[in-house]
Amino acid sequence: MSYSPVVPHHIAIVMDGNGRWATRRFLPRLAGHRQGVESLRRCVRACLDRGVQVLTVFAFSSENWSRPVEEVSGLMELLALALAREVPLLRKDGVRLYCVGERTGLSARVREGLAQAEASTASLTDPARLVLNVCFNYGGRWDIAQAAAALAARGEAITEQSLPGALALAHVPDPDLVIRTGGEMRLSNFLLWQAAYSELFFSDKLWPEFDEAALDQAIAAYAARERRFGKTSEQVRAVAS
Repeated sequence: MSYSPVVPHHIAIVMDGNGRWATRRFLPRLAGHRQGVESLRRCVRACLDRGVQVLTVFAFSSENWSRPVEEVSGLMELLALALAREVPLLRKDGVRLYCVGERTGLSARVREGLAQAEASTASLTDPARLVLNVCFNYGGRWDIAQAAAALAARGEAITEQSLPGALALAHVPDPDLVIRTGGEMRLSNFLLWQAAYSELFFSDKLWPEFDEAALDQAIAAYAARERRFGKTSEQVRAVAS
């Protein structure tokens, strides 16, 4: 298969539609989340194959606590199981894992699992082939607020130049492409600062249905766009030539 000559360095994904996928099949919502883990595994492999350097996924938002208690507790259990199963495979494939989000509201077991997962892939002997950021209990507004608070605590000025270094994703460049599955057309409090100049792609596919072909469609759409960053088309073409 031939891939787009213009592959985004950093792709971020709002993985939406697990519950609807399950409901349409008369299955419990948690079955959709389990299938969503399989879809994420497929997406990680596809990004590795296509040369994407950073993949950031929205796994659990700070607003998701308002969902039914059974679903939230099931998600926490699923996270623990997924980390235990997937982290050794990620390490083998050269994937560096970061778990991004507010941890104080999580159980001790979940916090410990996240820390162990990060530590396991932090000791890669070779440079990572892919950086995988899993945003769990994350919100874009929280991210900006905690960054501002951290700067203020250090007595530093809060400016457009200083804030990015205190954000939760300061270890990677801003996303080039933000994909949302499930047919919705909004960011839902995801990477509000970092996505300022990202290209947006909205897919009607539910996340469990999002496959390699769907990823290629998003990358092709990205490659066809002209990223100007405030410049004119003539300026962009002059630099490219």
